[in-house]
Amino acid sequence: MALNCGIIGLSSTGKTTIFNCISNTKAEIGFASKSNIGMCEVVDDRLKLIDNISHSKRIVPATVEIVDLPGLSKGGQGVGNKLLAEVQTMDALIHVLRCFDDPNIPHSEGSVDPVRDMELVDLELQVRDLDLVTRKLERVQKLLKNGEKDNKKAFDVLSVYKEVLENMGNARDAKVDPDDKKYIQDIQLLTAKPIIYVCNVDDASATTGNKYSEAVKAALKDGQDMLIIAGKLEAEIAELDADDRQLFMEDAGLSEPGVNKLVRTAYHTLNLHSFFTTGPDETRAWTIHVGDTAPIAAGAIHSDLQRGFIRAEVMSTEDFLKYGSEAAVKEAGKFRVEGKTYVVQDGDILNIRFNV
Repeated sequence: MALNCGIIGLSSTGKTTIFNCISNTKAEIGFASKSNIGMCEVVDDRLKLIDNISHSKRIVPATVEIVDLPGLSKGGQGVGNKLLAEVQTMDALIHVLRCFDDPNIPHSEGSVDPVRDMELVDLELQVRDLDLVTRKLERVQKLLKNGEKDNKKAFDVLSVYKEVLENMGNARDAKVDPDDKKYIQDIQLLTAKPIIYVCNVDDASATTGNKYSEAVKAALKDGQDMLIIAGKLEAEIAELDADDRQLFMEDAGLSEPGVNKLVRTAYHTLNLHSFFTTGPDETRAWTIHVGDTAPIAAGAIHSDLQRGFIRAEVMSTEDFLKYGSEAAVKEAGKFRVEGKTYVVQDGDILNIRFNV
């Protein structure tokens, strides 16, 4: 499923360090003029638990594409509009904020202030969005004279977004009906995209945060996603083998690498969840949108399965783990046969019946 998250932020925030911790691609740290693209595995403990019963030859987790975008700068300097155009193609954003002191890494603004940095980046995105909305408004305004009702509605909705952006607000905060967001889909507003804020803290603040992350938390609106990650510490964890990694994390007070939480959060921010297939050859997590039906889930496996879909045989992961086998799930009356209208739930284990 071609969905991605773009990592944005000012230069020297540590975003490439975090990218390297979660991606199968390793990028050079420092000033970059082009993006780094990598795939990140979505850590899901259910896969291993399912495999403990199935004993498959291999386990395949779900993945998300992560794009490390070049550092933004105040006033659109550096990569400028080309970068902002690339941010437009992202499905969601991860904004890394510098929340650590290090005299050896100078800050582009002269001091560490993550709330200021957040506002600077927001402003760059808002200016771009305002230009996009203004240009579309001008196009729609020319069509108003034909009297079509939809053009009037589009003009009114776009005017709401324009007012929000002119007042240094983000498009995602505009008070419009969900159905009316269709009027901005084609212009891919940057500040309308779902966003996760990552406070990149020093090692000592990995579990508790610090004064900088507390300031970010206070500045964010309720319901906005914020994670605390110690990028330098995560880089050290990523270099260790499994046994040493566990001991290192215990010493640091971490139950798991923070970047695992970041990837899972990104996965859910993209409105995705997983269903599973399992058997002797493979136990695998498949990615679909929340709300997708069984035929769409079948298509995630192979287009032929969607085209010739007959039915889905379904059991939940919880029931499979509880009863210990498919046969036992059936005996308990927890095994179901579902048709084309069934909405697949997170953690469903599916067997697709089809005929092509």
